[in-house]
Amino acid sequence: MEIATVVKANGGCEADRRRLRRLRCSVKDYDWGKIGSDSLVYRVYAANSDDQIDPTRPYAELWMGTHESGPSYLEDADGSNGVTLRSWITENPKSLGDRVLEKWGCDLPFLFKVLSVARPLSIQAHPDKKLAKKMHKAHPNLYKDDNHKPEMALAYTQFEALCGFIPLQELKSVIQAIPEIEELVGSEEANQVFCISEHDEEKVKSVVRTIFTLLMSADPDTTKKIVSKLKRRLHMDSQERQLTDKERLVLKLEKQYPNDIGVISAFFFNYVKLNPGEALYLGANEPHAYLFGECLEVMATSDNVVRAGLTSKPLDIQTLCSMLSYKLGYPEILKGSRIRPYITRYLPPFEEFEVDLCDLPSAASTVFPSVPGPSLLLVLQGEGRMSTEASADGISMGDVLFVPADTEIHLRSSSDLKLYRAGINSRFLYPL
Repeated sequence: MEIATVVKANGGCEADRRRLRRLRCSVKDYDWGKIGSDSLVYRVYAANSDDQIDPTRPYAELWMGTHESGPSYLEDADGSNGVTLRSWITENPKSLGDRVLEKWGCDLPFLFKVLSVARPLSIQAHPDKKLAKKMHKAHPNLYKDDNHKPEMALAYTQFEALCGFIPLQELKSVIQAIPEIEELVGSEEANQVFCISEHDEEKVKSVVRTIFTLLMSADPDTTKKIVSKLKRRLHMDSQERQLTDKERLVLKLEKQYPNDIGVISAFFFNYVKLNPGEALYLGANEPHAYLFGECLEVMATSDNVVRAGLTSKPLDIQTLCSMLSYKLGYPEILKGSRIRPYITRYLPPFEEFEVDLCDLPSAASTVFPSVPGPSLLLVLQGEGRMSTEASADGISMGDVLFVPADTEIHLRSSSDLKLYRAGINSRFLYPL
C-alpha cells in the first residue's frame, strides 16, 4: 500500500506527520508600527500573504502561532489559507511530541512575532499565571486568556527599550537630580530611598513600590503641570550642558505623549540599547516598554498586557503597581551561543521557548537536528532549499513553516540566508 493511502491513526503516518507545513500569518496594524515598506513586518507580510496590502498603514506585528487573536493558517495547495494551525495540531497531536503534549496539551506553548516599532509601546507588564487566571475571569474582554507571558526580544536592527528598575545607587542619583519626582510623590516618601541599603532586599522593594505607586497614581492635572515644568527645565539645562541619554529620551517621549506620567516614570527604568543579534528577556511582573527598532519576539502563548502609561489604550495603574516584582538592577543581555556552524542559540530561563538564528552564507549548508518538540521557522533574508525525510522545497524571504517534532532539517543556501527557529526550550526537552 502506498504511503499516501495509509489510514491515519494517532496523528497520521510517520512520513506525513514530519512534513513541513507552510503557514500564512496574521498581521497587526497598531499605530506605533512603522509605515508601509519602512516596516520589516510589512515586507515579511507582503511576501507571506496574497492579501491586498495598504502601503500607507502602520505595520507593527506579524504573529506566527496558534493564539486566537492572530492565528496562523496552513497554506493549501492553491496557495490560499486552509485550516488554522491550532486546528491542524488538534487533529495531529503527535506533531508536538509526547513531552510537549503532556505538558501543554494540543497547542503550541509559544507565540512567535516580528515587531517593527516606530514609536514607544506602552509602559506595561505581563501577569504571572495565578494573576492571569484571576484577571481573565474578571475581565475577559480586556485580558483575553488565562496564561502568563514571559517573553524575549531578539534585535534585528538596533533596538531600544525601557526594562526593569534601575539599580539602587542610580535610583538615589535620579531622586537627587530630578526634583520633579519629589514634587509628585512628596519629600518624605522620596527621601526614604536614601535610608535603605541594597543588602536589605525586602526593604528596598517596599520603598520603591511606595514611591513608584505614588508617582504613577498622581493626579492628572498635577502630572500635566510637573511634566511641563520638567520639559522647560531640561530645555534650559541643554543650553549649558549636554543632556544624558535618559534626559534626551524623556524629552522625546514628552513630544509623543505630552502630559503622560510615563514621561517621568521613564527615569525609574533601565534604558537598554540592543545591537543586532543581542536579546533581552522579561519574566512575569517586570515593567518594560519597547521604544524603537525591529526585533523577533517570542513569548508564552498569551496576549495579556497591563498598561500604565505612554498609550491611549485603557490603563490599569493600580493592578500594574501591585503586581510588579520591584527587582532592581540591569537586565541580562543574551548574545547567544554557537551550537553548530552558522547557528546561534538564545536560551532564556523559560520552559516554553528558545530561538535559534541561522546565518548561512551563499552556497553553504547546515543541519537543524531533530528535537522532540515542534518549531516555527521564519526566513527573513535570502533564498535556499530545505529538506527533511518527508519533503524538499525552496525557501525565500517571508516563508514561515511549522516543523513537527522529531524532524531533522537540512538547509542549503543559494544566496546569503538568514533564518530564525522558535522552539521549545532545550532545558525542558532534555532535562538533566
